[in-house]
Amino acid sequence: MRSRSRDTQLCAGVETWGEGLLKNCKPRPTPGTIGWVSNLQLWGPPQNQSPAMPGGKVTGKPSGKLVLQLLFSEALQLSKPGSPSIQSQDMTDLEQVTTVDRILQEITAVSRRLEGMDTAITSLTMGSTLMRLDLAGFQSRVTGLEHQMVTMEDHVHTVLDRDQELLFLSSKLTDLEDRSRRDNIRLFRFPEHAEGTDTSSFLHSVLPNLTKIAFDPPLELQRAHCLGPKRKDGTSKPRPIIACLLSLGQACQLLSAARAHGPFKMDCYKICIMADFSRETNDRRKGFLALRPRMRQLEVKFGLFVPARLWVTKNGVSKDFYDSEDLRLFLHSLQPQAMDTTTPDRPLRPPSDNRSTLPPSTNQEGPDQY
Repeated sequence: MRSRSRDTQLCAGVETWGEGLLKNCKPRPTPGTIGWVSNLQLWGPPQNQSPAMPGGKVTGKPSGKLVLQLLFSEALQLSKPGSPSIQSQDMTDLEQVTTVDRILQEITAVSRRLEGMDTAITSLTMGSTLMRLDLAGFQSRVTGLEHQMVTMEDHVHTVLDRDQELLFLSSKLTDLEDRSRRDNIRLFRFPEHAEGTDTSSFLHSVLPNLTKIAFDPPLELQRAHCLGPKRKDGTSKPRPIIACLLSLGQACQLLSAARAHGPFKMDCYKICIMADFSRETNDRRKGFLALRPRMRQLEVKFGLFVPARLWVTKNGVSKDFYDSEDLRLFLHSLQPQAMDTTTPDRPLRPPSDNRSTLPPSTNQEGPDQY
């Protein structure tokens, strides 16, 4: 009986001592089930190893017997309050929690940045896709333009060839027109209305007496008429007369007499006879005639040949010109400081009393020179 009471007192004292130890208990991580004792986390053994912790969780106020069971099962580590082991372990746990929180925050920030980068990459992808589409459109347009340029170059070469051909045909047409006009003569300064109603009969009777030429056979005119509209008053300049002769030889005789004699006098009028040319040839001849005073000033010998070729000689050197601008540049090179390049071309006018239209010259083409 006495031994049993002692055992009962000893167990009660041990339980009381175990309950006092709860204030200094520290959780020790052990694989198993979590239990809570006096707001302290106790890591106990697994459920299949500790029958003292059914369900893996202790509720209510633990008894000293339970504490002893946990202590003997090495599920509870005890130390004195304020001991270095407890403080260092607490600091380590706090640092671990802080580190984990910081890592989580950094991961969250990185995730947000990655989301922003994902949005930017998506936008860039869409932009690059649009740029590819635009570049494809530009490439197709450039390809089309290249084909058009090739076609245009072919057209340009064709047009240039046609232009050269047109120039050749135009010069050929002008030459043919001038040749067809070789039978024509132009007469200036006849009084207005002197021809009456029949111009051909008037010239047939006037020209032999005016030029003092004995035509054999007699002078024959195919047709003749005045150029331009009729003058309304007597003060206007009289119209020129153009005549087509049936014989080229008779036309050449009249032109040769006009060059040798100069203007023919009829009463108080001075009649001038000239050859007939096309408009293009007349324009070229007018350009040459406008430079006659300058050529005389520079002592340049010249002669105008049919249809519009100017022959000049200076210091024993001879040149041929077919355009008045080339002649102007040549005269400018002879004396640049005295050359007036702004002098306009003067229109062709009838010759004066004491000189012919152009000085005599030896032309290989015969009496058609002028």
